Amino acid sequence: MPPIRILIMGAAGRDFHNFNVFFRANPEYNVVAFTATQIPDIEGRTYPAELAGPLYPQGIPIYAEEALENLIQEKKVEQVIFAYSDVPHAYVMHKASQVQAAGADFRLLGTHATQLESLKPVISICAVRTGAGKSQTTRRVSLILRDMGFKVAAIRHPMPYGDLTKQAVQRFADYSDLDKYECTIEEREEYEPHIDNNVIVYAGVDYERILRQAEQEVDIVLWDGGNNDFSFYKPDLEIVVADPHRPGHEISYYPGETNARTADVIVINKVDTARYEDVITVRENLRAINPDAVVIEAASPLFVDDPARIKGKRVLVIEDGPTLTHGEMSYGAGWVAARRFGAAEIVNPRPFAVGSIKSTYQKYPTTGEVLPAMGYGETQIRELEQTINNADADLVLIATPIDLTRIIKINKPTQRVRYELQIIGQPTLEEILKEKFGDRKK
Repeated sequence: MPPIRILIMGAAGRDFHNFNVFFRANPEYNVVAFTATQIPDIEGRTYPAELAGPLYPQGIPIYAEEALENLIQEKKVEQVIFAYSDVPHAYVMHKASQVQAAGADFRLLGTHATQLESLKPVISICAVRTGAGKSQTTRRVSLILRDMGFKVAAIRHPMPYGDLTKQAVQRFADYSDLDKYECTIEEREEYEPHIDNNVIVYAGVDYERILRQAEQEVDIVLWDGGNNDFSFYKPDLEIVVADPHRPGHEISYYPGETNARTADVIVINKVDTARYEDVITVRENLRAINPDAVVIEAASPLFVDDPARIKGKRVLVIEDGPTLTHGEMSYGAGWVAARRFGAAEIVNPRPFAVGSIKSTYQKYPTTGEVLPAMGYGETQIRELEQTINNADADLVLIATPIDLTRIIKINKPTQRVRYELQIIGQPTLEEILKEKFGDRKK
């Protein structure tokens, strides 16, 4: 029988991983194309032959998802693999219907087909939605493990938007590595806080090679998830973060519900700023689909350098980009801080937006009167800078996980908003981790 002709729908992350671990060396399949979405300007490339392996000496072309139906016809595609995250359940089935109407089968690969096994213990931190609080949870877990005497590295969900061959295996130990790999703002937001805590970060494209390298220098591997995707590695302890600001999403988004169903520990975050009835809704939904999980509550308290400087000011708020875009939040920690510390006005950035920043608002119209920190390339970073500097505001409130002033020049006073995880009540993460892995310092 000739190999089955495959197209993989993705966003430069899960799609490449699924190919690497399931299709790359499998002669029963022939992957004829990838499609790409969610991230600006990632189509039009080729998955390189150096990474695709001997079955693909020319590499594999990457197209915009808009070409999906034509590609199914032109390339005689028999199966389409859906391989990206943070989408409503209905969206997945709309795509399935589109694929089936074009004549191909629609397929999702699960944990058994795609999770690699490590020689070291693995703790995964995943979520039910983008922006739920994975990053601060991962940071907290890494510091607890270090205090327990373990050496840990965070392996971050992929964000390979540049030269894929050069990005196959990346190791980040200090800021110079961020410049070495020409990291986007999104990448810096995930890597810098770990580096600040002296935690090594790995990322890239080939996650088996990444895992084997990380195993050489750590006691425990910490999977730092992206979007609401499930872990690329088989976890020994699975921690999943839920968000009561979006009640019901824990059972209505893909693959966040997968995470909720497989979690050992569920952290309901942001209970300090959410409505009580929404916290209860999330808790009851999670109990219904995963009654065996340990459920704990947490807050993400806000810290700013000088709250008095915010009071009475007209403030431009900059938030984490993915939280506002495919995370579908209309606001974030910066908006909350501006309201809490007495800003006279939150300035609407839209009239000042230029280029791709203006296009972002058109593509994600539910974004509130805040500015998403979009920066997937040098051009977009400069357009973000121009938008900020165009704005008629007294103060810029930066609620991204990084200090944007390190990479862009802002012509106004700035204040940073920081947030860390704070567990409320018991059991605590320390108690759970010590019970599972022991305390080396005792």
